Amino acid sequence: MRIDCQTEPSQYKHWRLEIDGHQATLWLDFAEDGGLLPGYELKLNSYDLGVDIELADALQRLRFEHPTVKVCVLRSAKPRVFSAGANIRMLAGASHVHKVNFCKFTNETRNTIEEASAASGLKFIAAVDGACAGGGYELALACDEILLVDDGTSSVSLPEVPLLGVLPGTGGLTRVVDKRHVRRDRADVFSTTEEGVKGKRAVEWRLVDQIAPRSNFEAAIDARVLELAHRSARPLDADGIRLSPLPRQIDDDAIAYPHLAVEIDRAAGTARLILSGPTAAPPADAAALHAEGADAWGLAAARELDDAILQLRLNEPEIGVWLLETQGDPALAVAHDEFLAQTAEAGDWLAAEIRHYWKRVLKRLDVTSRSLVALIGPGSCFAGMLAELAFACDRSYMLIGTLEGDNRPAPTLTLSPANFGPMPMANGLTRLATRFLGDAASLAGAEAAVAAPMDAEEAEALGLVTFVHDDIDWEEEIRVFLEERASFSPDAMVGLEANLRFAGPETMETKIFARLTAWQNWIFQRPNAVGPEGALQRYGSGQKPNFDKKRV
Repeated sequence: MRIDCQTEPSQYKHWRLEIDGHQATLWLDFAEDGGLLPGYELKLNSYDLGVDIELADALQRLRFEHPTVKVCVLRSAKPRVFSAGANIRMLAGASHVHKVNFCKFTNETRNTIEEASAASGLKFIAAVDGACAGGGYELALACDEILLVDDGTSSVSLPEVPLLGVLPGTGGLTRVVDKRHVRRDRADVFSTTEEGVKGKRAVEWRLVDQIAPRSNFEAAIDARVLELAHRSARPLDADGIRLSPLPRQIDDDAIAYPHLAVEIDRAAGTARLILSGPTAAPPADAAALHAEGADAWGLAAARELDDAILQLRLNEPEIGVWLLETQGDPALAVAHDEFLAQTAEAGDWLAAEIRHYWKRVLKRLDVTSRSLVALIGPGSCFAGMLAELAFACDRSYMLIGTLEGDNRPAPTLTLSPANFGPMPMANGLTRLATRFLGDAASLAGAEAAVAAPMDAEEAEALGLVTFVHDDIDWEEEIRVFLEERASFSPDAMVGLEANLRFAGPETMETKIFARLTAWQNWIFQRPNAVGPEGALQRYGSGQKPNFDKKRV
């Protein structure tokens, strides 16, 4: 079964999006019989990947189609339950690959909520009425504020450890202490207790921001919406753009988009992603950008690359090496960078959102557990924002000159201001600052080369590529690398790449992904969780799990 992340509100099974002026409401109403895979029911607003695919789509539409919405309230349409979290039957029955991909996607979606608040001024309130457990509370934790009904039964909890023998998979432990500043001793009690925390204790422990009796709950929500709306810098009056369905053709070994081609070589275990740069000058002004809408190159290319990453991640787990290539006119790519930067700085919300979207897509690439290799060959367009694709890779190869019989221009690498600020990684640094960590002179040398197209020797001298080869060695060196990579343990590669990609400061975001990669990935394979006598398998059976007591 192929998993597809493309959807739109009329197709939602699990969410209802309502817009009322500056307020949006996302109603959790997960269809019990609407699971993505067979074998489980989504009772009590428990969720699977299909639920989060819809949530991710709704968040995108709020940013692009509804720019005047300032506050989004998440609340349940089911009585006395917010969300029971990730569906346990789904976790027990899913493959290891699916479980990890599910957790990674939900983490990215929760991070998108926080990024929308910080970057776009779209604020979020979790209005919790009833039980809010596990992944349900992790969803609430991603919001700016959590309001809880004070009725003696409504509660928040992270019961994964005592109930399931796993960790909260969507950043719960990290956000409790790093974001909400819950004392570690209280966090220990909270995370090892099945029953939830209610009422005044939930406020005292900083697990929620406010409680209100049921009789005053609606008024409390309205008051917080009004206050957060006043803080938002979202436009008062603006027309959104429609995110039309992506045109694409999916075949057994290829995915074709207007600006992106994906070619899969199953025998070699590789995917070649060839992204085309713009073919025309940037729009004349903000009005022209808005007229282009979803067809504007910057937005269309970001959407296509985002979809391709997810298509490969979710459906092609054995394709372990991605070869990233570009083609086009580097000068046009830099011109589009400059247009988006100037238009965003002048206050245009759409230009700003397109830049924010590229930031998110590149971050999704950063945390993808595949070997990423940039091939900078004839006719390439690694310039400005597109150069970030090369800097996101684990290594890069650049051709010296041209290939015999190839009439395309010799490759160049061009930097722009887009490489020095607006596209940070999860560690808060740019990819170049991460590349040259502790080497201020090399970073300054790169910045001094902005706007000047560099050939292979110049790019190598500045430390911007890993290897340069002439036409005699080009294909052979790449072949040797691919064969070597294919001989390594995929598990070792996942760990190696995750360890090396995020040099520098640790942030809440890097902690969340690192702990998912290292600890949850490990726990999901341990018999204490997934073995026949493990907690996930025995959940709901009345039998206690039989744990291997050794600590390792």
